Amino acid sequence: MGPPRHLALLPEGEAERLSWPVPFADGVEQLLGLRGRRVVALASGDPFWFGAGAVLARRLSPGDWRALPGRSCFALAAARLGWPLEDTVCLGLHAAPLARMRPALAPGRRLLALLRDGAAVAQLAGYLAQEGFGASDLHIMERLGGPSERLARQRADAAVGSHEAPVCVGVEVDGAGRVLPLASGRADDWFDSDGQITKRPVRALTLSALAPRPFEHLWDIGGGSGSIAIEWLLSDASLTATTIEPRPDRAARITANAARLGVERLRVVPGAAPAALEELEPPQAVFVGGGLDADLLKWLTTRLPRGTRIVANAVTLEAENLLISAQAAHGGDLLRVQLAETRPLGRKRGWQTAFPILQWSTVS
Repeated sequence: MGPPRHLALLPEGEAERLSWPVPFADGVEQLLGLRGRRVVALASGDPFWFGAGAVLARRLSPGDWRALPGRSCFALAAARLGWPLEDTVCLGLHAAPLARMRPALAPGRRLLALLRDGAAVAQLAGYLAQEGFGASDLHIMERLGGPSERLARQRADAAVGSHEAPVCVGVEVDGAGRVLPLASGRADDWFDSDGQITKRPVRALTLSALAPRPFEHLWDIGGGSGSIAIEWLLSDASLTATTIEPRPDRAARITANAARLGVERLRVVPGAAPAALEELEPPQAVFVGGGLDADLLKWLTTRLPRGTRIVANAVTLEAENLLISAQAAHGGDLLRVQLAETRPLGRKRGWQTAFPILQWSTVS
């Protein structure tokens, strides 16, 4: 059982041949329906590197399958281009949006991207040009390792011809596009907002207090623009997050911000806390940026699993009083932050002071 292009390469024999259908998930169910028979599933290269192997292994018992990996598409592509894989970003974009590559776009970076079909090459080129990286060189590799292998090279902002799957594209990133910084506290204008956003310096302090660790899950309560949850997810690919936002327009904006910055895995839950928290996956860290009140604090300090990190920011005197009382009752640390920026003052300049922020951080 395999894609038609794989079956066509096999010599004639007595085995029954089944074409893997589209979408891919339908083929998984068809394959599982063949239990009890000797079945070979064909896949390109190494099935456990952005391939079908992990999907099938999750559905089968350990003794029911055996994998015979070949050379991965990434290995073949690196061998054709002479690129060291340890210094190359490898992405599987078969079913993922092109924006998944956005955090890696910087001049001098090399990427290898596996695409779903030949038409996706033009879409990739268009995306790079749209983001200001149209000067990037594309190495378009079709049917790597097969008898009809073909390689072509062109700039992303040039006209793209037709190509046949499977396709792997090597990208040598170049251009004047904006580069997403690696550190927390990205500039505010990376995030579309209506003004409800944790500002850059405070966001950096907040992410530091949340202290993301591999495989952890965050609750971002009162998401606003989603900047905290998005920067949490940008810290590591293993991290997950859920944003709770009562306003539908802001929830939609958070979803769009996350998709544009390559972390579309952010889950956005419409609703108000604490009611919206009842059925959510338990977190390892919680940030409260909006909707802070006594009921929410009581829920968090009595219902969260032990060891959960909580960070809450307050601007108003009423919210400050809540955090001061919470720290007295439950411990943790209070940090008061007051920032000032220069602004024109007549013909000269002066300091404009922002409202102070009180931050409470604790472990439940």
